[in-house]
Amino acid sequence: MPLIQRHDLDEAARTGLISIDQAHALWSFLLERAAARPAAQGGFSLTSALHYLGGMLAIGAMSIFMTLGWEQFGGAGVFFIALLYFAIGWKLAARFERQGEPLPSGIMATFALVLVPLAAWGLQHSLGLWADVPHAEHYRQYHSFIDWRWTTLELVTLVAGALMLWRWRAPFLVMPIAVTLWYMSMDLAMLVIAPDTTAQWSDAAWTFRKWFSVSFGAVMIMLAALVEIRSRSPRDYAFWLYLFGLLAFWGGLTALDSGSLSGKLVYLLINVGLILAGALIGRRSFTVFGALGVALVLGDLSYHYFRDSWLFPIALSAIGLTIIYLGIWWSRNETQLTATLRAALPMKRRTRPAA
Repeated sequence: MPLIQRHDLDEAARTGLISIDQAHALWSFLLERAAARPAAQGGFSLTSALHYLGGMLAIGAMSIFMTLGWEQFGGAGVFFIALLYFAIGWKLAARFERQGEPLPSGIMATFALVLVPLAAWGLQHSLGLWADVPHAEHYRQYHSFIDWRWTTLELVTLVAGALMLWRWRAPFLVMPIAVTLWYMSMDLAMLVIAPDTTAQWSDAAWTFRKWFSVSFGAVMIMLAALVEIRSRSPRDYAFWLYLFGLLAFWGGLTALDSGSLSGKLVYLLINVGLILAGALIGRRSFTVFGALGVALVLGDLSYHYFRDSWLFPIALSAIGLTIIYLGIWWSRNETQLTATLRAALPMKRRTRPAA
């Protein structure tokens, strides 16, 4: 089957077969179809794996694996180098888009977006804004230390991410946006508590930060659901928002670690709810987090109630076998139960594989 490229449609427009507007609309339609086809077929080819591997290596090099070597150029040097790499990523994204390669195009657009916080840090560093901040001496500390002053970088990244997502329409672009929101959930909590570092590590501050993470994660999950409901594209724009929203919500909830039996039972019910929600909307990420939570609380309950008893290993084995049989029962009734549950949701159009 011949491969259609953008210049073929431009040539058809020049010969009068279609209008320029029709050529542009048709090309956008073909890109949407090409991007959705692997997900609809449930396939993940070696080509896709190589695209993601190469992209993640490049993205990681400009973020979490950033070395101290760049900083010898100073803040202004880092700023202009980041802009240069941003331009390269943008240029490659546009080139792959013209060639009808939506996956590498989206990966290169994401690579460009990852350079935005680096450029912002370099510019601020050159202006001396980080001179008295020990945790911001090196850019790679952005990915390891929690500090409310990082919110300046996060806000710039979110604005740039929204603009780039509007331009490229690439679902992978949501990944750095979701990561930035996750970082912001931790940094904003520090800002709300107090700029004073001594107050940030008190017991009351820790409790507040955990609840803030739970609340922020819940908002991210609701945002992901809204994105999924309102989206008219076959592409999955909600996946990364769900994933990092769950990470913030479930992580904060698990860190609360209530010592009372009632608290543990509430935690158990919430995680069972996550499992049911995962089945309801077809998102495996909910099921994974929920299953981890159920395993944690059941193991904890078994340990405290059977700690000095020979029944302890038997209780754990019984829990494991019960879960296995529950899985067998669910697999036999999944189609009917899922169809019944989804009938009540506005997400009936979803045909993508569960994420």
